[in-house]
Amino acid sequence: MEYDVIVVGAGHAGCEAALASARKNHKTLLITSNLNNIADMACNPSIGGSAKGVVVREIDALGGEMGKLADRSKIQIKKLNSKKGPAVQALRAQIDKVIYPKEMMKVLKGQKNLNLIEAMVEDLIIENNVVKGVILKDKSIIKGKIVILTTGTYMKSDILIGSTRTRQGPHGEKPSQHLSDNLKKLGFEIIRLKTGTPPRIARDSIDFNKTKIETGDTVYLSFNHDDYYNYDIENQEPCYLTYTNLKTHQIINENLHKSSMYGGLPDVISVGPRYCPSIEDKVVRFSDKDHHQIFLEPESRYYDDIYIQGLSTSLPHDIQEQIVRSIEGLENAKILKYAYAIEYDAINPTQLKQNLETKIIENLFTAGQINGTSGYEEAAGQGLIAGINAALKLEGKGPLILKRNEAYIGVLIDDLVTKGVTDPYRLLTSRAEYRLLLRHDNADIRLRQKGYEVGLIDEERYKKFQEKLKKINELEEILKNHKLTPTNEVNEYLKMLNSAPLKGIITLYDLLKRPEINISHFKKFIEIPFDKEIIEQVEINVKYEGYIKKAEKEAEKMLKLEMKRIPENIDYKKIPNLASEAIQKLEKIRPTSIGQAMRISGVNPSDISILTVYLKKGEKK
Repeated sequence: MEYDVIVVGAGHAGCEAALASARKNHKTLLITSNLNNIADMACNPSIGGSAKGVVVREIDALGGEMGKLADRSKIQIKKLNSKKGPAVQALRAQIDKVIYPKEMMKVLKGQKNLNLIEAMVEDLIIENNVVKGVILKDKSIIKGKIVILTTGTYMKSDILIGSTRTRQGPHGEKPSQHLSDNLKKLGFEIIRLKTGTPPRIARDSIDFNKTKIETGDTVYLSFNHDDYYNYDIENQEPCYLTYTNLKTHQIINENLHKSSMYGGLPDVISVGPRYCPSIEDKVVRFSDKDHHQIFLEPESRYYDDIYIQGLSTSLPHDIQEQIVRSIEGLENAKILKYAYAIEYDAINPTQLKQNLETKIIENLFTAGQINGTSGYEEAAGQGLIAGINAALKLEGKGPLILKRNEAYIGVLIDDLVTKGVTDPYRLLTSRAEYRLLLRHDNADIRLRQKGYEVGLIDEERYKKFQEKLKKINELEEILKNHKLTPTNEVNEYLKMLNSAPLKGIITLYDLLKRPEINISHFKKFIEIPFDKEIIEQVEINVKYEGYIKKAEKEAEKMLKLEMKRIPENIDYKKIPNLASEAIQKLEKIRPTSIGQAMRISGVNPSDISILTVYLKKGEKK
């Protein structure tokens, strides 16, 4: 057997990578240890959230699959921060854990150029520092020109509960025992990380009268850009809000020594997620708080398990029962699945190039939690980019590298390869310095052209996108060309809208900049034959025009620094007066540009100045 691309692991990263490669007409093999767990949602039953929801929109804009499947399998959806500015708005959907993987399996099985097999990969075939294929657990060999590792949490994974450590994956499967050891032999720095999951409880054992209902939005929302009306808006599943209390915290504090992380297992060296801490971490780190939010989220319409969002723990089963039943509304809760922590091997992502190919082994790519990230969305975004770049390399073309001002996916990958991780990385809006440019509403405007150019957006979808751009321009021109004069009728209408009267002639475009005015108010003066999506885009463009231009100017400065390339073979030790820490960090990361070098922790502005002068002297010579 021989393939163009071999993808190891069929989680969210692996599925996107395999589909991208196969859709680019490359013979692709997707290997998973368990075909029943393809695109599994091992933890929370949701896709999207702050920043993450924008990533899903970006995946769809580029031609990936997650957005479509999230829309097909959602049982509730809402737009977060809808009362705040567009820079922080994002979609979050509750996903049916039965439907999503079923839909992904259908897509994978129907994809031309893609084969699936069930096997365990334990080693790689390497010749002259170039990967040539994989070696399975039964010692059989599969050759491939490019290999993409998307192993998730399955490399040497241990389930941690109280004082017990069990070598297994999230569903009790056997993990990969030797792959990370073999990567280490090849020169990779292996790190140990941890994540966790909360208990699941029976729906009929909850007293919902003691909780606050959380419903979905009553307007149509969609992650994908091509189909907005594919769900029953009146039939969304509700979630419920409750809280921990002083009794809960007392139980945790009294049993803290039994937690795997706090003494139950003395050999735990892994680091858990900073932005998704266990309930033990919350109680210890925020000891001044007398309660924490707990969300009760349905996992599927097909069974009654309720996911307790916010109650991740590694405490023993009997303590978990006490904790759960101390919470209002859960006094009689029946636990169906107990919580656990999972420890696993990953690689230090500073060993990657910006195209997600490893620096150590040519044609070997990695994506997802193996790179130190957390979250389905971050994994899928990396998988898509790895699959695209694997295909582009086979075609002899340059890589697709998204810049920090172009996509949250670009921010994610740049952070990983430039800064590395000390705990599982989670995307946040605060990580993006150009977040006003990286909005939920304009993901296709930013990235659909790139998806078309790399061959993942077909002609029909591309024409629809071009039509959208045309309509946006048409509406903006209408607003610029239609003027209002300060007549009594106009000023009376503005007064009714609590807006200041006109003192001179003004275009509708400029009038729209007033915060209390929106395009619907202009129907009195002009016909507006455009749909909600076009109107929303134009309103954002006009109202935030000044801020957007300012952000674009800042991005242009950054792009100039990105254009100042650093030679691959540069010897930092030969640069006079460069600080020793800067030399060490620059040698390790091997930045491709001055812009990337500036983002490396430990490299100071004075080091950048010295490096810039050194490169200029080299150019003159």
